[in-house]
Amino acid sequence: MTTSKKTIKVWSPFIRIGHWTLVIAFFTAYFTEDELMTVHAWAGYTVGAYLILRILLGFVGSKHARFSHFLYSPARIVDYLKNLIARKSQHYIGHNPAGGAMVIALLLSLAGTTLTGLKLYAVEENKGPLALTAEQVKKQLQSIQFMAEAKADDDDDDALENETESHEIDQEAEEFWEESHELFANLTLFLVILHIAGVIASSIIDKEKLVKAMLTGKKDIDDSYR
Repeated sequence: MTTSKKTIKVWSPFIRIGHWTLVIAFFTAYFTEDELMTVHAWAGYTVGAYLILRILLGFVGSKHARFSHFLYSPARIVDYLKNLIARKSQHYIGHNPAGGAMVIALLLSLAGTTLTGLKLYAVEENKGPLALTAEQVKKQLQSIQFMAEAKADDDDDDALENETESHEIDQEAEEFWEESHELFANLTLFLVILHIAGVIASSIIDKEKLVKAMLTGKKDIDDSYR
């Protein structure tokens, strides 16, 4: 028999505000591309900034925000999912084992989405933190000029061939980063859908108000909570 019902604070303002800000920023970035590149880029920067802060809090944040508190063994995660399928209630003050695994998966996928996006932005527009600096551009131009002068006596056909090869390499690099960025973005969307499904299932079977907890930061618990 469970007793000692009480309400405790679980999620800090940063975790809650960051969570909903991340939701808005990700979907803003996902549904804006070339037509609204500035909006897309700033939404991506917001996601990247949140990721850095959230990873830091995973080591030095409050108890329930730390990775050490919600990283469970694969066996524990599988056991939780089996009980969930069997509709057996399981109560955790912080993230449950499946929720903790989803947090890590989303952080990794979002990091991949952000990094490939920054690289693509640099390749396509030469903008963002991975873009070439003015000094690097200057050095590249000087190198190109030097090579052009050194090969001034080469045949026009050779020059045209080199220019074509260079263009093909640039195009291949752009296509690679674009495909990688889309892959990570779609993977993140898939994980978000799984996350929402998991929240709904856990809320019904475990009888927890998970969305409310992420809004207020508080949970109503009893002796059955771990």
